[in-house]
Amino acid sequence: MRALLQRVSRAEVRIANDVLGRIDQGLVVFLGVGTHDVPDVADSLARRIVDLRVFADEAGKTNRSLLDVNGEMLVVSQFTLYADTSRGRRPGFTPAAPPDAAVPLYERFCAAVEAAEVTVVRGEFGAEMFVELVNEGPFTLWLDTDQRA
Repeated sequence: MRALLQRVSRAEVRIANDVLGRIDQGLVVFLGVGTHDVPDVADSLARRIVDLRVFADEAGKTNRSLLDVNGEMLVVSQFTLYADTSRGRRPGFTPAAPPDAAVPLYERFCAAVEAAEVTVVRGEFGAEMFVELVNEGPFTLWLDTDQRA
């Protein structure tokens, strides 16, 4: 799985003019599912993100996790994180899992975050969405479970 995280002071996701959800302080997670991902990967990535110390403490150091700041998470599916741009001018998406495999892992990731008692707001899988966010810092991280040692 691949996740692009952005620490935010607020964010929302819409389809046309309809707001699907919004969060205040927390993380926006753009989540891509690859063809070889399995349920355990979704669980471990969720725990890893929930426990990441990316929020400032009283000294301004990034020592607090999403749980420590009682933050929320907006999760948006994004198969384009698996874009292959190595050839030509049009990205290929063969490494991305098809919807029948990706949806259950996307949902499992969200459920694992909720099990850690974090409020999760979801985008709509496969929909054309508008994501608006205020990135604090800016603070953006890239996590790829295939690159984890």
